[in-house]
Amino acid sequence: MSALFEELDYSPTPIGAISLRRRHILALKTDVFEILLGEEHLMSSLFTASEVALADLGIAALKGGDLDVLVGGLGLGYTAKAALAHETVVRLTVVDLLEPVIRWHREGLVPMKTELADDPRCKLVQGDFFALAASDTGFDPDRPARQYDAILIDIDHTPERLLHGGSEGFYTAEGLRALKRFLKPGGVVGLWSDEAPDGAITDLLGEAFEEAWAEPVVFANPLQDGREVTQAVYLGRKV
Repeated sequence: MSALFEELDYSPTPIGAISLRRRHILALKTDVFEILLGEEHLMSSLFTASEVALADLGIAALKGGDLDVLVGGLGLGYTAKAALAHETVVRLTVVDLLEPVIRWHREGLVPMKTELADDPRCKLVQGDFFALAASDTGFDPDRPARQYDAILIDIDHTPERLLHGGSEGFYTAEGLRALKRFLKPGGVVGLWSDEAPDGAITDLLGEAFEEAWAEPVVFANPLQDGREVTQAVYLGRKV
């Protein structure tokens, strides 16, 4: 059995100290990896269903192959890994604000080791997703205004519960229309939320995209005797 607790890395960042921790949960006989910003839990390897669903639902809504996908937010990498599991995805760019998070993947400190960093289809980029979404040039300095088949976002807890102030103004019709510029026709934006579907958020997406809908993601919490948890993936399509 591994040690009950280990802090794998602790680094200061512009938005606060971030840490990567591993805990062994005796009741489940498993190791759990967690990312914390200060004392706030950002992600756990024990709860990944909705992060995976973000990729699967977003890509399932697309037609054709040779897909070029952008993910906002790296974390432990489950959305990116799920995207790469689709044979139709030929290019994946993952943008994360925090250098330590990208370094964890390059050094193999996360559960999937260096899988993402080693995949030739995957490019890990340090950058401010929200600032890039609002810019004129977009996410690729070598190809200004580059468009993607899907843009999948897993950064804030919900559009109302923000990780930090950098995303202020993004969750508006104007902010979403700015992002829409970087989608190909027929492309899809996906938005992860820690809470159950909210009609107000779907309506907001509908102000910027021709089609908008929400998908509930239901899974059992093993730490609470299997109690069901409902989170959401919101999707908007550019026609």
